[in-house]
Amino acid sequence: MNKSDYQLEKQAKTTAQIEIDKYLDATGMRCPIPVLRAGKEIKAMKSGEILEITASDSQAPRDFRDFCQASGHELLLNEERDGKYLIILKKG
Repeated sequence: MNKSDYQLEKQAKTTAQIEIDKYLDATGMRCPIPVLRAGKEIKAMKSGEILEITASDSQAPRDFRDFCQASGHELLLNEERDGKYLIILKKG
């Protein structure tokens, strides 16, 4: 197994171990729309539930980090995969 295969396997295990309650595809949306949509989704969720967001805007990782710090939600995963950003939040 080469290094990139190992990284892909490691990434798959990371998300496979997290049970996702809701998904949001924010691909093609520009700032601030992904965060606004996620805020609307997470508002309807129960504390402790998990929201997975896929985004293409390069500002999304920073925006979601700031969103979680300001709103009390936990940022479980925030990384780039295949040119998109995978963000996983746990409602506070």
